[in-house]
Amino acid sequence: MDFGSIIQTIAIYAIPLIFAITIHETAHGYVARMLGDNTAWMLGRLTLNPVKHIDPVGTILVPGALLIGGAITGMGGIIFGWAKPVPVNFRNLRNPKTDMIWVAAAGPLANLIQAILWAIYLKIIVMLGFEESFFIEMGIAGISVNLVLMALNLIPIPPLDGGRIVTGLLPPGLAWKYSRIEPYGMYILFALILTGALSIVMRPFMAMGSAVVRFFL
Repeated sequence: MDFGSIIQTIAIYAIPLIFAITIHETAHGYVARMLGDNTAWMLGRLTLNPVKHIDPVGTILVPGALLIGGAITGMGGIIFGWAKPVPVNFRNLRNPKTDMIWVAAAGPLANLIQAILWAIYLKIIVMLGFEESFFIEMGIAGISVNLVLMALNLIPIPPLDGGRIVTGLLPPGLAWKYSRIEPYGMYILFALILTGALSIVMRPFMAMGSAVVRFFL
């Protein structure tokens, strides 16, 4: 694949990925504020300005490398990334154990809503007769990126959102023991990626994205 095609691929995914990550993190901070914790708001992180949320590695380097690698090899793959986590002080929440669940679930829910909105966008441009492939492919990217990020964050491994949800649902004693996994959570996640186990977990969500695209096209 030539350099121009690689740049086009990056351009197609850049907007959906930045929106997906930024809105995901803002959703955490917004729900936390509703439930009593103003930490994100006081630190200026309760904003849709992507500059405030960009992590050089998670928002740029990792997704960029995955995109370029997939473009060069001609093989599709899981495109994901992360932003700087929005700070939440769970002790400030009115009901810390229960409210933790809602704060954690807000991010994946934001991605699900975005996937739906990208699907509506895709349907509209197809109905209007847009034939420019760039805009169609960006809609497809918006659906797939958000479904992948939603599914990835719901994996029940701390510090992912799914891990926080499980911690909030467990009895206090078990919750404390489960939360001790957190320092090793990212190592576990990368192990799942390297062994291919993550692809098995994500496959149903990628299939869902493909089904949505086929329906709207």
